[in-house]
Amino acid sequence: MSGFARPALFASTDEVAARHGDPGVRVVDCRFRFDGDAGADYLAAHLPGAVHLDWSRDLSAPPPPSGHPMWMLPGPDAFARAMERLGIGDGTHVIGYDAEGGHHAARLWLGLRRYGHDRMSVMEGGIQKWLREGRPTEAGAVTPPTARFTPRPREGVIASKEEVLAAVRSGDPWLLDVRRESEFTGEEKRAARGGHIPGAVHLLWRDALEDDWTLRDADEIEELYATAGFGPETATITYCQAGVRAAFTHLVLTALGHDDVRTYDGSWEEWGNDPALPIIVGRS
Repeated sequence: MSGFARPALFASTDEVAARHGDPGVRVVDCRFRFDGDAGADYLAAHLPGAVHLDWSRDLSAPPPPSGHPMWMLPGPDAFARAMERLGIGDGTHVIGYDAEGGHHAARLWLGLRRYGHDRMSVMEGGIQKWLREGRPTEAGAVTPPTARFTPRPREGVIASKEEVLAAVRSGDPWLLDVRRESEFTGEEKRAARGGHIPGAVHLLWRDALEDDWTLRDADEIEELYATAGFGPETATITYCQAGVRAAFTHLVLTALGHDDVRTYDGSWEEWGNDPALPIIVGRS
């Protein structure tokens, strides 16, 4: 991944193939579909040795009695249990992939980063690139060996509702909304209220990718964010609906060398369902 300040955050298909069979590597199929069963896709064909993760089940805390917010990262103990079920231990290098450019795998990256585990790469181009290159797959479930994961919660990775509200009032950090335009304006409403957080800049997460789900050149992506006002020194909080697309943009910015980036864990699922919080509808 030439041009990226932290190229190891993404792995090429060649690199993934070369590490097949390495006992210190765990490949995780992170494919997900709101409208279907990605687990069935995994069972039909996945990278050899890959285990499957469903972020909505494995990487989300149970919602509170009110029902909102959903999809927030689990606490350290629950996260550790999920990693151990996947065969991810303290010394494991994780390689995640999906079928949508890496943004579902980025949710796993965000969780690992939050809990102090930096040994993860996202396979660039996803399973589509792997298949285009004629590489092997296998069917059925993989049962990994047991592992021991020690969570080490780290500050500066996720942002709370209170921190985002403080950013609205002060203008710092900058807020980056990576949802669809229709979600940003409120035309598409996926919470009790539609719209966006006051002061947020809109830039679609998908714009960092080519049409075939591979990453654009690092210089092109950096220019995209810089044009929107997000330079390497800009303190940034990304958000979307559930913190998944936002995690991908967080990953990309980190790979580019941006150091002060956090993801709003509750994202619009929390903000849009809280009538006490300010919103803007439309582009203004």
